[in-house]
Order: sequence, then C-alpha cells, then structure tokens
Amino acid sequence: MSAFEDREKAFEAKFQLDEETAFKVNARRDKLLGLWVAEQIGLTGQQAQVYARSVVYSDLADSHHDSMIAKVKGDLERAGIHKTDKELRARMDALLAAAREEVVAEG
Repeated sequence: MSAFEDREKAFEAKFQLDEETAFKVNARRDKLLGLWVAEQIGLTGQQAQVYARSVVYSDLADSHHDSMIAKVKGDLERAGIHKTDKELRARMDALLAAAREEVVAEG
C-alpha cells in the first residue's frame, strides 16, 4: 500500500505544480498582452505597467478570456485602433508561447 500512496502523492504534487505553472504562464501572457496594448495606445513606463496589471486582473475571473478581450478591445477602440476578437486571440496565442518560455526559464 505504501508504494501506491507514494505514487498518489507524487501525482498530486505534479498536478499541483502543473496547475501553478499554467497559472503563471497565463498571467504572464496577460501581462505581455497588456504591455502590447499599452504600447498601441501610447502608454509608457509606470502607466504601461499599471495598465498591464489591470489586464491581468480582468482575466482572473473568466476562463474564456471574454472579459479581458472586451477590455482591451474597448481600450484600443477608444484610441482609434480597431482589432477583431480573432486578431486579439491570435496575439494572445503568440504571447502564450513567449510567456511559457519566460516562466520556464525562471524555473
């Protein structure tokens, strides 16, 4: 029974680590998206960082990213920049790969 329990604990630990890593990767992707949007609408420095954080927070409650997409799309449109949901989701996909590399590199 001990070997089974050890295997179960190892599985649970790996699952927890995988979930934590996925959360970090998604949050990093959201931050990168926020920084990209900030650049598009002319925010720099601390304003860009604050904006990026607001993008991360907008995605925390919505697993489908609809709230975040609506937020950045609206912010872009107010700046006269028109992007479709599809374009924004494609940008998110590209940033996901970069976010994953950054998080993995940080260890």
